[in-house]
Amino acid sequence: MDNGASSYRRFRDKGDESGLAEIISDYNDGLIFYLTSIVGNIHTAEDLAEDTFVLLGTKKPRDKGKGSFKTWLYTIGRNIAIDYLRHSSKYSETNLDDTPELASDEESLEAAYIREERKIAVHRAMRNLKPEYRQVLWLTYFEELSNKETAIIMKKSVHNIETLLSRARKSLRSQLEMEDFDYEKP
Repeated sequence: MDNGASSYRRFRDKGDESGLAEIISDYNDGLIFYLTSIVGNIHTAEDLAEDTFVLLGTKKPRDKGKGSFKTWLYTIGRNIAIDYLRHSSKYSETNLDDTPELASDEESLEAAYIREERKIAVHRAMRNLKPEYRQVLWLTYFEELSNKETAIIMKKSVHNIETLLSRARKSLRSQLEMEDFDYEKP
């Protein structure tokens, strides 16, 4: 079941405000990035994403279930963006190339979105590792503990931790490669 769909149903059918908050939290950055590709301005895209969520919150449209919740949500956002472009075509807008500060905002949003997607992929791959591998990777990379500190927590020698860490990295790399993970840094 799609989490976005279940959160939206909770909000729409039962009035659970946390369902809408979850949707906004989960989809806001990706929707802004997508809408920026349509309207060419990150600030406008932020406003249009907000309009999309306001529409969900006020009109509570029904998902026809023909695709994923994300597809449905992005379609609503796209329609709002097209309406915006249609109505604003009579007004002149500043070109993104003429305002480098807007371009840097767009680049930083894109970089943040890519970083977040990478984190999700790593966490998903880590779930498939042996518990011992997950633990050593978590303590070393996410908690930023030294090998000595990790050894104390895991009740192993530093040498065992180094060996375990090496094997865990290889196993994680294999998992990520099976998911076609791109190692290129943004």
